[in-house]
Amino acid sequence: MSQNLIKKYNVPGPRYTSYPTVPFWDNNSFSLKLWKQSLQQSFKESNTSEGISLYIHLPFCESLCTFCGCNKRITKRHEVESPYITAVLKEWDLYCELFDEKPIIKELHLGGGTPTFFAPLNLNRLINGITRKAILANNYEFSFEGHPNNTTEAHLLTLFNLGFRRVSFGVQDYNHAVQKAIHRIQPFKNVQRVTEMARNIGYTSIGHDIIFGLPFQTVDHIRETIAKTRQLKPDRIAFYSYAHTPWIKGNGQRGFNENNLPKAEEKRLQYEIGKVLLIDAGYTEIGMDHFALPSDALYNAMANLKLHRNFMGYTASKTKMMIGLGVSSISDSWYGFSQNVKGIEEYYHLLDHQIIPVFRGHILNEEDLAIRQHILNLMCHYKTSWNASNLKFENLDKILNKLSEMLKDGLVIIENNTLKITKQGKPFVRNVCMAFDVLLQQKQPQKQLFSMTI
Repeated sequence: MSQNLIKKYNVPGPRYTSYPTVPFWDNNSFSLKLWKQSLQQSFKESNTSEGISLYIHLPFCESLCTFCGCNKRITKRHEVESPYITAVLKEWDLYCELFDEKPIIKELHLGGGTPTFFAPLNLNRLINGITRKAILANNYEFSFEGHPNNTTEAHLLTLFNLGFRRVSFGVQDYNHAVQKAIHRIQPFKNVQRVTEMARNIGYTSIGHDIIFGLPFQTVDHIRETIAKTRQLKPDRIAFYSYAHTPWIKGNGQRGFNENNLPKAEEKRLQYEIGKVLLIDAGYTEIGMDHFALPSDALYNAMANLKLHRNFMGYTASKTKMMIGLGVSSISDSWYGFSQNVKGIEEYYHLLDHQIIPVFRGHILNEEDLAIRQHILNLMCHYKTSWNASNLKFENLDKILNKLSEMLKDGLVIIENNTLKITKQGKPFVRNVCMAFDVLLQQKQPQKQLFSMTI
């Protein structure tokens, strides 16, 4: 990739798991009443036709990984498990009371934190409590994030018997110096153990999460990590850029500082070399930061133009409605967003008073909905069109003017009311989306809100 393009376009920018992005939500006009109305509208339109998605945030971890920006509670006290599950099931009850029929669950994902912090018995109680009040779609997909160090055969068997067929394991990097800096020590044998165990049990989609741009990480470390990954041949790989956002993580980044991070040019080289190695191993690049084998559902979704992106990242299951349960979880009704309170004690307090525990959100207007669809098209398919009347909006001409530099640089092509991102432009997909981000243009932040795009 041209070093000049990296310097030109390596700016802070959103990852666009939503539009509007969270910092630009209109919290002042948001209310719990409006949020419930948007849910009911979406449910009536889509429950029967496509079902809903559920994300459940399980925030507990036994130790702090210093690269992580997720909402978590560090503890070794496992007596916290049962009260938390009780609270999540209370929240699910409050949502189910809004609807006049049982929700049809198409997708369910357990994230964290560390879902495998929870004992198999408690995970069984959680999932049975959820499905007791719902119907499972014919093609439902259940998935969870597992820590290679503490995922047991009992975890894998319990969740498999509950319908889970996809699991992702956080690898990050196999180099010991990098692992030490990010406080995530896990040898290859642990990843190999859980990967082979999951495969033998019958999981049909096993994923590994790898991160580039980590402290002390080099191109050789990427080569080593991907060489070991190729030995295990996971079905899909999330190859993420490390998001350096110390203003979010606070003092959690111990063991390194900004000077220990690879520079932008080297960081991008890590990705480009990693991509070549993965493609050589039979993987196909999916969207912005995923790779999949042709046998995986994510590949088929991309090939059939059904790839979707939401707060869980790229997914093969597209639903208008995604309900987030648990502290800090974000929900999406398509017409609105909401986020739960981040403190566990406040979360418990609101649920004890029969209140859905959201503390902020945004109700989308017509322009928001149009821009949201454009950004979703770009993130999933690298192209979008404004031929349809519902995809035209007042600021479209201004956006096209903002794309003029990218046209000159060969990153995009615009013709017949259609924009296509070129092969050279794919690494800059976040930058192209930023041109459509009217709220980002109108409310230029005075301080840095997002990680760098490259």
